[in-house]
Amino acid sequence: MKIIFVYNADSGFVNALLDIGHKAISPDTYQCSLCSITHGVLKERDEWKQFRESSDNELVFLHRDEFEKKYKIKKNYPVVLIQQASGHFDELIDRDSLNEMKDMNALIEKLKLISKDT
Repeated sequence: MKIIFVYNADSGFVNALLDIGHKAISPDTYQCSLCSITHGVLKERDEWKQFRESSDNELVFLHRDEFEKKYKIKKNYPVVLIQQASGHFDELIDRDSLNEMKDMNALIEKLKLISKDT
């Protein structure tokens, strides 16, 4: 199963610096809950990295500009999608659900449940 994680942030060095600054100065107003859940201010969280590396699923991580350029569609970001063999995307975890998640463990548990169901 191919799961695509799309961050509510754009790619590139300058954007990364702006994101780091925003997360450090005003984390409560940062616009990407997926980034906040999976990454600290400067790097990927160790527990998330362990989960990601041990997953049986193909996990793909894209910034919104990369996703839109590659697939020519827009979504409400952040979002976690599953790509069907037909190329169609189903939302596994929508923006509102990601925004409600309090921590990385909630995301990991949700992904484990989804993996069991598919």
